[in-house]
Amino acid sequence: MTTEPAAAPQSARRAPAGAAVLREDVTEAIRAAVFEELASVGFSKMSIEAIARRAGVGKTAVYRRWRSKLHLVLDLVSAFAAQGLPAPDTGSLQGDVRALLEVMAQLLRHPVASQVIPDLLVESARNPEIAEAVRGVLTQGQEGIAADVVRAAVARGELPAGTEPARALDLVIGPLYWRLVVIREDLPPGYLDELACAVVAGLGAVPRV
Repeated sequence: MTTEPAAAPQSARRAPAGAAVLREDVTEAIRAAVFEELASVGFSKMSIEAIARRAGVGKTAVYRRWRSKLHLVLDLVSAFAAQGLPAPDTGSLQGDVRALLEVMAQLLRHPVASQVIPDLLVESARNPEIAEAVRGVLTQGQEGIAADVVRAAVARGELPAGTEPARALDLVIGPLYWRLVVIREDLPPGYLDELACAVVAGLGAVPRV
């Protein structure tokens, strides 16, 4: 039995195209096709038509899920950026930073970090809309985690009040991104331990007694 009023015109009773149940297997096939297409031609030359062909679906199936190729790629990056978290809670700043470095190192080895994000950053230099969108997606989760780590350290007396979480995030991600994504070298033994010590010192941590 229909839930629409009997007097409603036929056009009002027709379900909108986007109201169909979206099959998860189709969604995943499209996401996989995006990775392949990005690796093949890059973001600037990627098209919804080519993605649909790779996924074995029609263009409509893609547009039901994402408005544009930018929204499609940002959705993938957003899902990637949310992985591996919440914030660590080891009971010390040194332990929290070391655990955060471990998680970040794993994330930066992911194909999204090594292939998709660098391509988007190139496009960001030419397109302010892409730059703003990428920045929002990449920073929203990580800034919250850095704030939690700093807040806990301040409460324990390990960091002075007013320590900027953004500085902590820079010190954690910057060296890892340079080594794993830019120059693409693996981390030598003990590197994360040494970097954790450097980050804690760089934040001006107060030695625990």
